[in-house]
Amino acid sequence: MLEHIGTSRIETDRLVLRKFKYTDDEDMLNYWVSDPEIQSMYSEPVYTTKQDVKELLDKYISFYEKDNYYRWAVILKETDECIGQIAYFLVDNNNHFAEIEYCIGRGFQRKGFATEATKAVIQFGFNKMNLHKVQICHKSINIPSRKVIEKCGFVYEGTLRDFFYMDGQYVDRLYYSILKGEFISSL
Repeated sequence: MLEHIGTSRIETDRLVLRKFKYTDDEDMLNYWVSDPEIQSMYSEPVYTTKQDVKELLDKYISFYEKDNYYRWAVILKETDECIGQIAYFLVDNNNHFAEIEYCIGRGFQRKGFATEATKAVIQFGFNKMNLHKVQICHKSINIPSRKVIEKCGFVYEGTLRDFFYMDGQYVDRLYYSILKGEFISSL
């Protein structure tokens, strides 16, 4: 049975994963929510004003009242900057699994931050929430995300062909998962 404890603080070597705060708005605008390419990779709209970001933060912050809501700001310990976000955006209580989404600002990509945050959230899901399985997906054109997924030990499950229509072309959606036993044995 799943144990819902809500978005709790997680620390890694270089990151703090914590609830979003309204003071994250400027970093969000500077690093990812205003970047069309980053936002399109996980099918989110572009936010261009502080008011837009405030409305997004209103949504995030109000949902923290629920114990089954899991969305973290990814904070770089060294500078206290909000460089991205990670979430269990889908939690299936009946089947004991959850699906992760993440994004990291362009200037912080290819430095291992997404992998570090994802591994921490997987561990949280298995150890604190009692998940049986964690799944994740990416668009076929998002090769850096595929590399993060592979580094985290996910197993390829399958492809939903031509799932997205982007910029005049169809793009596949690739699914992966990791089971609790697989994750524990990889530690």
